[in-house]
Amino acid sequence: MEFDVFNHEQMHEFGLKLSSQLPNGTVVALLGDLGAGKTTLVRSVAKGLEIDEVVQSPTFNIMKLYLKSKRPLIHIDAYRLADLDTDIGLDEYIGYETGLTMIEWPQYIEKLLPKNTLFIEISITGETSRHLKVYSQDLKLLEVIK
Repeated sequence: MEFDVFNHEQMHEFGLKLSSQLPNGTVVALLGDLGAGKTTLVRSVAKGLEIDEVVQSPTFNIMKLYLKSKRPLIHIDAYRLADLDTDIGLDEYIGYETGLTMIEWPQYIEKLLPKNTLFIEISITGETSRHLKVYSQDLKLLEVIK
């Protein structure tokens, strides 16, 4: 499924929709260049989950847990794991059964992603516009988003 968002408000609405419609245990892999809007989308999902904390990309922490909300949100930034061959225990949080897991730069931990991962590829098409490509092997998950 592919579509365009033309401003921050539309991206925010998409994030709110994800927060309310994705089932527990869903893993969302966010692909896109720096500045494409990956963290912006996570912030919108967090807002939909009623997370009051400031959501920032956990580049240096690698993972942030938001547990005081409607459902837990696990936010992973795998950018710094590009050349890491060590198991650091992320697999315990990916697909957390009662919440959502959102992963920026998932290509660096590809072997940890479940088969039913929801991929969202964000491409910059203008100053505030983006093209989103959404895909998964789990067709039921895609139906939820339509």
